[in-house]
Amino acid sequence: MVKRLRYCLLVVLVIGLVLVPGLSSARMSRDAVPLAYARGDSEIRGVWMTNVDSDVLFSRQGLETALDRLAALNFNTLYPAVWSWGYTLFPSAVATREIGYKQGIYPDLEDQGRNEALEAAQGNRDLLQELVGLARARNLSVIPWFEFSFMAPANSPLAQRHPDWLTQKRGSSPQAKLYQEGRHTRVWLNPFHPQVQQFILDLVAELMANYDVDGLQLDDHFGLPVEFGYDSYTVALYQQEHGGRTPPANSQDPEWMRWRADKISRFLEQVFRVVKTHRPNAVISVSPNPARFAYSRYLQDWPRWEQEGYVEELIVQVYRDSLSSFNAVLQEPEIVRARGHIPTAVGILTGLKNAPVSINLISQKVRSVRDRGYAGVSFFFYDTLWNAAGETPEARQAAVRSLFPSPRRRASVVSG
Repeated sequence: MVKRLRYCLLVVLVIGLVLVPGLSSARMSRDAVPLAYARGDSEIRGVWMTNVDSDVLFSRQGLETALDRLAALNFNTLYPAVWSWGYTLFPSAVATREIGYKQGIYPDLEDQGRNEALEAAQGNRDLLQELVGLARARNLSVIPWFEFSFMAPANSPLAQRHPDWLTQKRGSSPQAKLYQEGRHTRVWLNPFHPQVQQFILDLVAELMANYDVDGLQLDDHFGLPVEFGYDSYTVALYQQEHGGRTPPANSQDPEWMRWRADKISRFLEQVFRVVKTHRPNAVISVSPNPARFAYSRYLQDWPRWEQEGYVEELIVQVYRDSLSSFNAVLQEPEIVRARGHIPTAVGILTGLKNAPVSINLISQKVRSVRDRGYAGVSFFFYDTLWNAAGETPEARQAAVRSLFPSPRRRASVVSG
């Protein structure tokens, strides 16, 4: 009787899925199969590697030295930047077509462009191919990181060649298109514009097709500052879907926020499909800010993304100055809920160029993450993990060794 009841329920479920209009097989698999992960002795031990305030990516010798150190200290995951400052960090036909440069490994931070002399000196070097090969030999996973996503320097070739791809705040251009991030002036590609979407999808497809990577990571820039979205394309699209009404003047109007956030969510679904088409076993990793800040400031509804199954690894950036404020974020309901069914780790700030973080505080944060049952940590970023005023690299390295005394496999999603 029990077996017959189970069979009947299964038939009803299958028929229901078939009859739902517009439900693709890819989406069915995400909704019908809950995600889970084997905890056991697994732990994400990651580090972000960037080309800003760091030279670790600038030579093969530098990479070999870095990866030898990380492997010896029992790390298991690398998150190297591959889309940053308006350039790819790998030779890209898509970038050549749309930007005019095949790659840009060496940023000129003052000019927000490429350091042309260093770029010329590297010849035909393929940084990402080097990195993947070196990582494989050391049992390190490589999950490339789209550091800038929809953001670009204001004077970048990408912005200059495609002004119609940019979104803006209320007001007059060009000022309304500008976004200040520290001392750097940025612009934002319009995440609702079909040509922008195709550009990002083409970059992702190219990356997945040409490199033996373990996934793709999107971060807090895979979204849109809440004050943006008043460009002519987006206004017309909103009017088309709202009986001719224009978007509210208040950028924080709840319905206007939800409309934009939902469209970003649906674009993530497209990115997911492209990744899985080329590399079915690749992980979709997202490293956002805590949920309420991510939504209110950048229209990122990552709790929805992970609930719908389009995020298979979550690393929340918890860049807090004190242990108490750090621990408070670890108790927020959105991250606690995500922890229940996908590998959910915590991003820990190890310092910025002029803002060091003590290894003692870093160690305390790692222990807090473990005490609360999270799937691991990733450190931002490689160079500052070892360097801080008043502390020797050897002392910081010894502290990391005490945190990771033996190897661990990465936490991974499995069918549940």
